[in-house]
Amino acid sequence: MRAAVLHEIGQDKLEVLDDVEAVGFGPGKVRIRVRATGLCHSDVSAMSGVLPQPAPFVPGHEGAGEIADIGDGVTGLSEGQRVLLCWLPACGTCPACKRGQTQLCLAGFMNAGTPNFRRPDGEVFGFAGTGTFTEEVVVDAGCAVPIPDDVPFDIAALIGCGVTTGLGAAINTAKVEAGSSVAVIGCGGVGISAIQGARLQGAAQIVAVDPVESRREAALRFGATEAVPPDGLADAKQRITAGEGFDYVFEVVGRSATARTAYEATRRGGTLCVVGAGALDDFLQLNMFELFFDEKKILPSMYGGGDVLRSYERAIALWRAGRIDLESLITHRVPLSGINEALEQMRTGVALRTCIEI
Repeated sequence: MRAAVLHEIGQDKLEVLDDVEAVGFGPGKVRIRVRATGLCHSDVSAMSGVLPQPAPFVPGHEGAGEIADIGDGVTGLSEGQRVLLCWLPACGTCPACKRGQTQLCLAGFMNAGTPNFRRPDGEVFGFAGTGTFTEEVVVDAGCAVPIPDDVPFDIAALIGCGVTTGLGAAINTAKVEAGSSVAVIGCGGVGISAIQGARLQGAAQIVAVDPVESRREAALRFGATEAVPPDGLADAKQRITAGEGFDYVFEVVGRSATARTAYEATRRGGTLCVVGAGALDDFLQLNMFELFFDEKKILPSMYGGGDVLRSYERAIALWRAGRIDLESLITHRVPLSGINEALEQMRTGVALRTCIEI
C-alpha cells in the first residue's frame, strides 16, 4: 500500500512509497482503512526531532476511516464501521485512569516503540504508535473510536487531536470564566480551537497573537475580539487590562520563549495554560520570587486535559449545534501525493489545518 515515510530525523520532506505493509494485526487489534488525516504541527516537530520519535516512520496521528478487519477478542466494533483514531487510548486500569485522568494514561505510549509498518528493506514505525499518512494502519482496538454516520471523515480527523486539544485547554484545563480576558499565542488549528473554547466559555475579550497575518484574520472569524502580531501584545495588554495582564493566556507554540512571554502577559493570580508540545531540552526559566509573589497558575494541558472520549462527544455535539466551526478550520486539501506541499504550507503558516484525503 501507499504511505508517506520519513527516512531520517531532520529531513524536511517525506517520500510517498507504494511498498509499505501494515503489520501487527492479531488479537485485540483492528485494521483501519484511512480516509482522511490532518497535518498537525506535532508531525512536523517529530520530523525535525523536537518531539522524540524513532525513524524511519510514517507521520500522522489525526485520522479517521473505516474498520477493514477485526482481530480476535475485539468487541463493540464491526467491519465497515466509521471510526476516528485516538493516538492516546485509555487502558482503564492504570492509576491515572482510575483517577479519571485518562489523558495521562501511558498505555498508548507503550506501542510507540513497536514498528507497525514494514518495507522490503526493514521495519517502519508509526508516529505516536499510529501513523495515519497511509492507506491502512493496524492499531489497538482502543484506538478506534466509533463516530456517527453524519460526521464526515475530515471533521472526525480534526476532532481526533487538534480540536479536542484546543477546546479542552479552554474548557477542561483553564476553565475560562465568563466575562474574563484571554490571550492566545499561536493561532494554528489548535490555537483557533482554544479561541473557540474561550468564546464558548463566555470570555469577554479574546486577543489572538500570531506573526502570520492570514492566521490573525482567521482568528477574528473564529471568535477573537482582536488579533495582533507578537510585538502588539504589550499594547493590547495595556489597553485591555490597564497593564495588569490577562486573566488567561494560552501558549500554543511549544517554546520556552513564548511561554515566558505568556507568563509575563498573565495577570497576578491569573492562569497560564501551556498547550504547545516542545522539546526536551528547551527549559522555561522562572525565578522563585516571582513564582511565590505573583501566584500565577501554570497549567499544562495534555490532549485537552480531560477524558478524551467525552471530549470527542462534546466536540461532535457542539459542531452539530453550530456552536463551533470545524469546516472552516480546513483551509487546504491535498491527496497523499501532495504531502510535501502540505508540509510547506504548515511551516510557512499559510494553512490552519490541511486535510490529506486518502
